[in-house]
Amino acid sequence: MAKEAKDLLEHIDFASLECLNEAPGHGVANVLKQGYREQDELFLESDTDEQLLINIRFQNRVKLGSIVIKAIDEDKAPKTVKLYVNRPHMGFSDTSSVPASQELELSPAALAKGDPVPLKLVKFNAVEVLSVFIESNHGGEETTKLCKIALFGSTGEVFNVAEIKKQGEEK
Repeated sequence: MAKEAKDLLEHIDFASLECLNEAPGHGVANVLKQGYREQDELFLESDTDEQLLINIRFQNRVKLGSIVIKAIDEDKAPKTVKLYVNRPHMGFSDTSSVPASQELELSPAALAKGDPVPLKLVKFNAVEVLSVFIESNHGGEETTKLCKIALFGSTGEVFNVAEIKKQGEEK
């Protein structure tokens, strides 16, 4: 029986959150934090070019099932996104030499709705650090802009064998 995926927001270690190439005043907290990420006028924007690299550390190991990326400015919306697992000190130079765990090509329609994008479970079943590399945007614009990132999955501590046995005894 599969557990329902939940928003992993409370498991993100915000103290170690890192975003490379974010524009001043338009940082990564705008797209990840509860409340902020629900307001489209708060956004993350790249600074010197279209690329962004977000390193998200979790407080404990998680299993990722899907990612939501929302962007409403179609030309500046992320197009090619590469995800890397458990690379704690990921930098831009690593993105060309380290194979991505999964590469996503996002459509403007899916980005505008904030549709969940399923992830390959075998690659994302013991994640301590997720690196999200936004390589390009749809309009070939100088900067990339997005307004929400949400991660869905489960944590190890949710699984309680005693609860399963109790449910089985009720029948």
